[in-house]
Amino acid sequence: MKRIMLVCAAGMSTSLLVTKMQKAAEEQNIEADIFAISESEVDKNLGSKDVDVLLLGPQVRYLKSSFETKYKDKHFPIDVINMADYGMMNGANVLKHALGLIG
Repeated sequence: MKRIMLVCAAGMSTSLLVTKMQKAAEEQNIEADIFAISESEVDKNLGSKDVDVLLLGPQVRYLKSSFETKYKDKHFPIDVINMADYGMMNGANVLKHALGLIG
């Protein structure tokens, strides 16, 4: 089971992307827990569950370096979702990117 956390400003703009990523995961027989939250909920969520990768929406890309510092002891990759894939809501590409980061 891969746990993929998407973070955006309010947690709402990524909900459609989550749906498309879940559909792509099902089509590829990949067990994944994919969810979206707002930047203000990250600490609370990471306190209660482990994640395999954290992806930032392009609108909060500025958080990447501070998150990398803050969560370095958690040992999961943090990256920004490709702007074109985000804009096109290309769940398959974003899932592929997330899985590539996980390794």
